[in-house]
Amino acid sequence: MSPRPTRFDVLTLFPEVFEPVLASSITGRAREAGLIEWHTHDIRRHATNRHSKADDRPFGGGPGMVMMCQPLWDCAAHAEALDDRPAHRVLLTPQGAPLRQATVERLARLPRMLLIAGHYEGIDERVIRRLAPEEISVGDFVLSGGEIPALALIDAVARLIPGALGHEDSASNDSFSAAGPGGERLLDCPHYTRPRVWEGMEVPEVLVSGDHAKVEAWRLEEMVKRTRERRPDLLAPDSRLPVPKEHQP
Repeated sequence: MSPRPTRFDVLTLFPEVFEPVLASSITGRAREAGLIEWHTHDIRRHATNRHSKADDRPFGGGPGMVMMCQPLWDCAAHAEALDDRPAHRVLLTPQGAPLRQATVERLARLPRMLLIAGHYEGIDERVIRRLAPEEISVGDFVLSGGEIPALALIDAVARLIPGALGHEDSASNDSFSAAGPGGERLLDCPHYTRPRVWEGMEVPEVLVSGDHAKVEAWRLEEMVKRTRERRPDLLAPDSRLPVPKEHQP
């Protein structure tokens, strides 16, 4: 019996955002293959007030609007009742922990996620406390809402589901997944394809040498080089990774 697809339930004020993006490329193919499924839930449909409002002015004054407790709480209850698997709740918020590849790898092992895409000035703190979601941020900046971060999270998780990518090693060679001999998370190496010469620039000779050992050594050196240059924070001071020639004293 085939395993059930990983399920994403997204609570949002703008459900129309998701299908056009997720139905294409890797996530679309993963759904067709029965590996993942996503369901969007319009928070406004669970509002009980006269005009189906899901937001109101903040207590204490100030600009903007705040999402109300009741519509979000009822929407979450409705969504979670649609599947017997427990849902891991995630709130996409700039106040959350930074989204790292290690987090994505952990989430990819879960059968089901409930993603909460906030909007406006924020969400009433009381319903956040009741739902007790894991809070995740996609960066130190502010977007109009949590829809784009939710899309990013679904895409990042989906490509780690076995069978979602064309080659089983594709994800393990990505930036932040690519590991050094000590388990360091490295940036990916440069990639090249045909033609061999373009605009006077040639593909590195080692990549057309046919020597697989030399190719792998070159790739590791380039990964270390890029990581030291662009993201030195990923490397521990006592890292045993080889130091590229240009970085040697």
